[in-house]
Amino acid sequence: MLVADFINKNLTLLLLIMLVINVVVVVTVLYCLIKTLSIKKKSEVFFQGKEGKNLEDLIIKNSSDIKALDKEIQELYNISNQIHTLSLKSIHKFGIIRFNPFGDIGGDQSFSVALLDGKNNGVVISSLHTKEGTRVYSKPIAKGESEKYQLTEEEKQAIKVAIQNKPSKV
Repeated sequence: MLVADFINKNLTLLLLIMLVINVVVVVTVLYCLIKTLSIKKKSEVFFQGKEGKNLEDLIIKNSSDIKALDKEIQELYNISNQIHTLSLKSIHKFGIIRFNPFGDIGGDQSFSVALLDGKNNGVVISSLHTKEGTRVYSKPIAKGESEKYQLTEEEKQAIKVAIQNKPSKV
């Protein structure tokens, strides 16, 4: 009888507590319903008529495609490195200087041409034009300088123009 007496005395309070609990439950259910509808809407956009099995196949196919593309990218990267290495060995810098080695006599018919690769290695070719004929000289160049032969001022100037990659005066 002790419990029945307690319920009779606090019936209004107990009803109020039950009402608050019911309101909290209804609000929670509404919140869950809204979230569920939102997830459903997003999943419809994501799947767009696909079944779960089809989606799994699609993911597996995309994974294998990505692996194949990764392999191709690696091959292209290796080819790019080979091309870069070859490009440093090819001649792509040049400088030409025309000059008159005899001062007042004649014109600027003599010249020095520097042909260099990406590491400033190559050759400098000089042509000296005189009344008697034309003489052509070549000197190897390593890192922008000649180790074996002394360079003339015109040859040094042609090398400098080539290294700076500025247009030369012709």
